[in-house]
Amino acid sequence: MAAKFKSILLLLSLLIFVTNPATAKNKNVNKSAASHYCNNGQFTCYTVKKGDNWEKLFPNEEQRDLVMRINRINTRLYAGLQIAIPNIKNNDINILNYSPLPRQITPTGGKIIIVSINNLAFGAYNGDGTLELWGPVSTARGYCPDIGRGCHTALGKFHIYEKQGAGCVSSKFPVGRGGAPMPYCMFFHGGYALHGSYEVPGYNASHGCVRMFVKDAKWLNQEFTAGVDNVEVWVQH
Repeated sequence: MAAKFKSILLLLSLLIFVTNPATAKNKNVNKSAASHYCNNGQFTCYTVKKGDNWEKLFPNEEQRDLVMRINRINTRLYAGLQIAIPNIKNNDINILNYSPLPRQITPTGGKIIIVSINNLAFGAYNGDGTLELWGPVSTARGYCPDIGRGCHTALGKFHIYEKQGAGCVSSKFPVGRGGAPMPYCMFFHGGYALHGSYEVPGYNASHGCVRMFVKDAKWLNQEFTAGVDNVEVWVQH
């Protein structure tokens, strides 16, 4: 009887793993981020339930945007996912108050986009070194099975040398076909680009590009970098 019970438990575990839309590794990454915030008294942890979605949980668009940024995700919610929700008072929703990157850096006289791989975030700084906007990113996953080798995001200081609009697509991915959407792409090193994506999942999952929310990529492309030559991109751990 004990052996039969263990077999049933093993089968249930396998079924749960197979049907879950995220791998155990991916869930742990997101839960670690959520737990980091939830351990702070300014946040509440919430476990997503079946039937939940972003609009249902957060009808207020500004609050929804803030929660998505804090948790670094814009993908569909699924039951069991843990998210951190800020305890907002007096409807004071200011995304800059929740930036994982400093509000001020030493000014260089030019505009800078800092990409922090460990923080899963970018920060856009003006010539005075003041943070204008931050948002989630997803960089290289480390190993890409579709190309059978490691994949990494280039580290260092670069400059944006080419921009395209909403119709930008990849010339390489999917492998053998290309055409993957890269709206508002901004190339900064070879084939590496900042670009919009609806697959910013709360962990690093790209082939090497820097995925970000489409609205952020559009703002960076059309407003922050508009009419400015040699905008710097600093990619760091």
